[in-house]
Amino acid sequence: MSPWTTNAGRCLAFGLLSLLAGTLLFAAYAYQQLHRPLVLPAGASIYEVAPGTSLAAVTADLAEQGTVVVPAWLYRLYARLTQAEGSLKAGEFELRPGMNGRELLHLLRRGQVVQRQITFPEGWRFSEWRALLAQQPAIRQTTAGLQDSAVMALVSDAEINPEGQFFPDTYHYTKGESDLAILRRAHLRMAAALQLAWQHRADDTLGSAYEALILASIVEKETGFSPDRGKIAGVFVNRLRAGMRLQTDPTVIYGIDEFDGDLTRQHLRQPGAYNTYLNKGLPPTPICNPGQAAIDAVLNPQAVSYLYFVAKGDGHSYFSTTLAEHNQAVRRFQKRPQQGRAAASPASSASSSASGSASNSATSSAANNNKASASATGDAQQ
Repeated sequence: MSPWTTNAGRCLAFGLLSLLAGTLLFAAYAYQQLHRPLVLPAGASIYEVAPGTSLAAVTADLAEQGTVVVPAWLYRLYARLTQAEGSLKAGEFELRPGMNGRELLHLLRRGQVVQRQITFPEGWRFSEWRALLAQQPAIRQTTAGLQDSAVMALVSDAEINPEGQFFPDTYHYTKGESDLAILRRAHLRMAAALQLAWQHRADDTLGSAYEALILASIVEKETGFSPDRGKIAGVFVNRLRAGMRLQTDPTVIYGIDEFDGDLTRQHLRQPGAYNTYLNKGLPPTPICNPGQAAIDAVLNPQAVSYLYFVAKGDGHSYFSTTLAEHNQAVRRFQKRPQQGRAAASPASSASSSASGSASNSATSSAANNNKASASATGDAQQ
């Protein structure tokens, strides 16, 4: 073998070894850089990828703002070499302390976006739902300025009254989701919950699932105390069976435009579709969006003999079977009222007259003792 051949082989081997060493050194350098923790503000941070943003633009932005402590060219190269892992997803991503550049890129490709949430409490009206949705900057507003009927046309059917059609709960959403999409989800939840409860009802007093929804909305407004809910439902069911008027303040209040919190005798005597002091049976629509417990209560009311109840002032109610017992309870739990006013709160009803005469209304409130409640006309069987 010639010396030239030997030298060439040595040079080739040296070159290969040098290349291998360089590759290993580069790999070690890249590994070390890609595993350096992100630089974040105190606590967690949010990084948003706008729809249509390119991979190069995202990697450059992350390196430029100093979040990813990796040279921009290296981060871009790594992203290109790992394109088989998938494309970047748009949305908001939570950058957690201790996360490194490699993990961040994996997160952006996985599409595990930040889940925001919005909560609608039981008993809220549809107008309150719309107001809360409108206050959320991360929700895309598509129903602003629309009448309720127009919103319902987009949700389901313009002929459906929106009150009571949406299930109270906490809903998760991502930034950019529309208010309409959230309403549609809540509407489907209510339809499913109501239908299931109707199929498993234990009482046949109510003629339809919609009637159950109406009464559930009244029960929802009458109490927030769970142990009383079934008994209150039982009172209203008993009154419906007996042909008595429901005589409950929340329905009257619902029918008053721009109610100021002061329910008067005049309100109780004013004709209207929602005045259950004057009208027999249920009002034409729900008066709020009731929760599951209220729906279950009216379809499975407690078997009680009560026809009346009065708020005790501590969140509980006192129940009575006879009118005489009820009026005694009113005098016990409510101070002597001031002439001309009806005691009212968003979840209670008025009953006893200012002069102390007997009342046939179903409920009575101690929520506002400086105002008198008004009695309904007629006897206890009306």
